[in-house]
Amino acid sequence: MKHLPKHLQPRWRYLAVLIEGWPDADLDRDQFQRQLWYSAQNLFGDAGSADLDLSVVRFEFADGEGGAIVRTRRGEQSRGRAAVACVEQVDDQPVGLRVAGVSGTIRACEEKYMGRGREDTEQRHVAFAGADRRASVRGSRVDIPAEQAYTGATILDCE
Repeated sequence: MKHLPKHLQPRWRYLAVLIEGWPDADLDRDQFQRQLWYSAQNLFGDAGSADLDLSVVRFEFADGEGGAIVRTRRGEQSRGRAAVACVEQVDDQPVGLRVAGVSGTIRACEEKYMGRGREDTEQRHVAFAGADRRASVRGSRVDIPAEQAYTGATILDCE
């Protein structure tokens, strides 16, 4: 089978998606991809989600933070951003997603939006709600485990 001429090949745009979750969250690429497809299908229907053709090209997630590069068709970036914004949990684990930017190549996307250094997660004890508790500290953010979930706080809240 012959390749299509260059002017007939599909054009792609790449969304740099920053992912944030609880420190003990365990996400993988397949779960994230499936949730993106469901989100696009629920928002735009079968035909609309087929036009978007969202697919995860790169994915990394560890210690509650990560990123993904999501491919979509040129001209569909705004609808792709909307589909990403509708994802609020992956495999019953709450996540926060933010599209850092859009690029025309994977390499430019990685260099421009994903090249930032990761914050180190530090385990320590903090005083919160009148008790000494174990917490995960990332920069100015503090995640304190409760009975069934986490409480998000800042360094200023823990004194």
